[in-house]
Amino acid sequence: MREIVISKNEAGQRLNKLIMKYLNKAPSSFVYRMIRKKNIKLNNNKAVGNEILYVGDVIQLYLADDTIESFRDDRLATAGNESQKKFKPEIIYHDHNILIVNKPAGVLSQKAGKDDYSINESVIDYLLDNEYITASQLRTYKPSICNRLDRNTSGLVLCGVSLTGSQELSRIIRERNIDKYYYTIVRGDVKDVQDVTAYLYKNEKKNQVTICDSVDEIRAIADNTGYDKIHTIFYPERSNGRYTELKVKLITGKTHQIRAQLEHMGYPIVGDQKYGDRDTNIYFRQTYRLRNQLLHCGEIEFTNITGGLDYLTGKSFSAFKPDLYKTIEKDLFD
Repeated sequence: MREIVISKNEAGQRLNKLIMKYLNKAPSSFVYRMIRKKNIKLNNNKAVGNEILYVGDVIQLYLADDTIESFRDDRLATAGNESQKKFKPEIIYHDHNILIVNKPAGVLSQKAGKDDYSINESVIDYLLDNEYITASQLRTYKPSICNRLDRNTSGLVLCGVSLTGSQELSRIIRERNIDKYYYTIVRGDVKDVQDVTAYLYKNEKKNQVTICDSVDEIRAIADNTGYDKIHTIFYPERSNGRYTELKVKLITGKTHQIRAQLEHMGYPIVGDQKYGDRDTNIYFRQTYRLRNQLLHCGEIEFTNITGGLDYLTGKSFSAFKPDLYKTIEKDLFD
């Protein structure tokens, strides 16, 4: 007989969901049959499978060790293999529910292929190395990031450490109870605050978006495949007449929203290889070896938070801009 004691990182899940993560090679029919036959119990009582688990609950598996191991793939209990390039994440904030990191430009938010090492893997390795979680706990719950930044965008990324943290962060972002501010440098002289509502269509094959000012325009492009209404506020911070630094408040958060919107407005982001200006990018690549867009998620603020993360209400967090960003910023505006 084997026991699983529920920790704070696992609480909140249904019994059947946790068992299927623990016995990750077992068909669901086997799991339900074992529950039905009382080979799997909760707190030594007969279970149904849909019970919500709480901290301190104990699951009993009345199964042979050979049977348990035959239905487990322990490779899922690690962040990544040792051959992957690893780096330590810059931790901005950490409590028992959430973690906030400063993602460097050039790093994926989440892996796209099996050999990728993303900020998500670096967070899990940090939690393992510092004994905030154990490898065995990863079999039943794996911490994960809750907002994504483009590979070549730097800045603040939020991660759920516990299941409660992950669920609550996702809800907070969905209900827009968090304000996110980005910093960027664009070509052109932006003189006034611009509060912009527009429409965005994403071409999935090209991973590229198109911005239109009206519903009729976007419908003609989208061809009934769907589009999103977007909302962004641009605050000019300083300008030298040729370039402007903007503080951007992201109201909605859609793919490439800031980058494509600024290009549509005639203010392409410096270094943006997809939506930027070619001659501008060549100049900054030759002068500063800049190979990514100057776009940095620098500040977040939690507003009107309810539920398990209500202690975050009114709290704000910031992350320093990358060194190359600061160098270019100083040369342009000081």
